[in-house]
Amino acid sequence: MKVINTNESSFAVELDRIRNRRNSVPEAVEDVVSKILDDVEARGDDALFEYTERFDGIPLNAHTIEISPDEIEFAFGEVNADDMDILKFSAARIEEFHRRQIEESWSYSDDEGVKLGQVLRPLERVGIYAPGGLATYPSTVLMAAVPARIAGVGEIVLVTPAREGRVNPIMLVAARLSGVNRIFKIGGAQAIAALACGTKSVPRVDKIVGPGNIYVATAKRMVYGKTGIDMIAGPSEIVIISDGMAEPEVVAADLLSQAEHDPMAGAILLTPDREFAGRVAAEARMQAKELKSSVAMEALENYGAAIITADMDEAIDIANSLAPEHLELAVEKAEDLLSRITNTGAVFLGRNTPEVLGDYIAGPNHILPTGGTARFSSPLGVYDFIKRINVISFSDKALEKHGLKAAGFADIEGLEAHKRSIMIRLKANKTKNS
Repeated sequence: MKVINTNESSFAVELDRIRNRRNSVPEAVEDVVSKILDDVEARGDDALFEYTERFDGIPLNAHTIEISPDEIEFAFGEVNADDMDILKFSAARIEEFHRRQIEESWSYSDDEGVKLGQVLRPLERVGIYAPGGLATYPSTVLMAAVPARIAGVGEIVLVTPAREGRVNPIMLVAARLSGVNRIFKIGGAQAIAALACGTKSVPRVDKIVGPGNIYVATAKRMVYGKTGIDMIAGPSEIVIISDGMAEPEVVAADLLSQAEHDPMAGAILLTPDREFAGRVAAEARMQAKELKSSVAMEALENYGAAIITADMDEAIDIANSLAPEHLELAVEKAEDLLSRITNTGAVFLGRNTPEVLGDYIAGPNHILPTGGTARFSSPLGVYDFIKRINVISFSDKALEKHGLKAAGFADIEGLEAHKRSIMIRLKANKTKNS
């Protein structure tokens, strides 16, 4: 984990290297994903089953691809009581938070008979992708499905790769608790293709949400337009701003909590305290060595940094420029800094609020914009599963008063048929009222 000062000549280069660690997708990945998407669209289930057997080692057919209701019921008996309580607790808190995001249709009218507004309609069917390869993430199922259910989505479909022919029972329980209607034992780019295009076994969806590896993220980007997507997820990332008063071992542990996700994960400390930066870096290296997996150490070596800033103002400016997925304010009076934070997926206030709480049981969504996209994107929420439809209604009186302005605008743009659609009505109304 590098310790670097913002006044060093190499600082800007190092920051850009971390910021841009996955701005491009290798051509080989693009080629593989493109072939899979085209093949599944053309051959449907046959291609889907072939790729699943090739990549996951699982032979599937039309009878075994979908998890049966009996399998889900059986899963409830395989999850121990403590884990079940945790899942239910998390689901309840996620629901409580997301119910506050519900919006209503609205309209207004004026004295001339113009009525305008928006009606809100839930998506008819959505697909959730939940990783299931190297790790199992029931939290992702809860975070994606609960807001979809609250939004009123007609059918929620989950795809997740199986191991040795089975999906982890805790994933099935999370799916049932959160409102998933159907579960398919497929993953990778082929699962995204099936959701986007539809096959005989897998229904086509209106939107795909949920994180995945580089092949899944690339597939989501490529199918956008055939179906909607929430975002293109990149490697996880955390930025911690500290005034040097926090415990170094605590800050180091929080950095590692994201570094262990992916060798390309970013973990950055911003502090004006040089001694504190060095202690955190040393502590992070020591704790990383104690972990069973080497992923966190690799991430720290590649994309970890303890950055010494001139002051807290510069730390905040750098954090906003990075627009990180997660931002911890490990400072005294953290709420006093909140008004100055403009770009992040989620902000965690104070030393008692590690990012891990947000991953599991706080309630707000943990499917967040990554790679700097928090500059213009938001966390997943109920609003991602809602369509807004504009409603416009003009009375005879309103058309007569304002129609010529619309016709004049058509003249400005040189669109003769646009003008005609107004003028023909004005003429007809004049004849009717004469």
